[in-house]
Amino acid sequence: MTVTHAVATAITFLWLGMVVAISFVEAPLKFRAPGITIPLGLGIGRLVFRALNAVEAVSAIVLVVCAIAGGWLGQAAGILAIVALVLLVVQLVAIRPALNRRSDAVLAAGDADGPRSRVHLFYVAAELIKVGVLVATGVLLLVA
Repeated sequence: MTVTHAVATAITFLWLGMVVAISFVEAPLKFRAPGITIPLGLGIGRLVFRALNAVEAVSAIVLVVCAIAGGWLGQAAGILAIVALVLLVVQLVAIRPALNRRSDAVLAAGDADGPRSRVHLFYVAAELIKVGVLVATGVLLLVA
């Protein structure tokens, strides 16, 4: 196993673990904590997801650089690395701005009254797909 291959494998599973821990464990649990209001939970969530997305962006770049440097960009794991990067870009450019507008409105009003946003469901769907892509990428890197 080359250094780039080892780094790519580690980054893939680190990225996967962070997404699962934050998106599917921390985010839903935070709203069940005693004393956490919707506005407070949204404020915390914005900070946490901003940090997660920054780490994800670095992880995606490192993964693609490893694929290029390792010469496996055109192979299945490299293609999946690009798919993970594209999913992250879609989340950051197309979905997050709409989520931020909704959370801005909730934070300005001080409560969660008003129509529910379905944009959150698109973000969750993208996260689920990204998790699947990262699992597949990691497995392919492990068996290569």
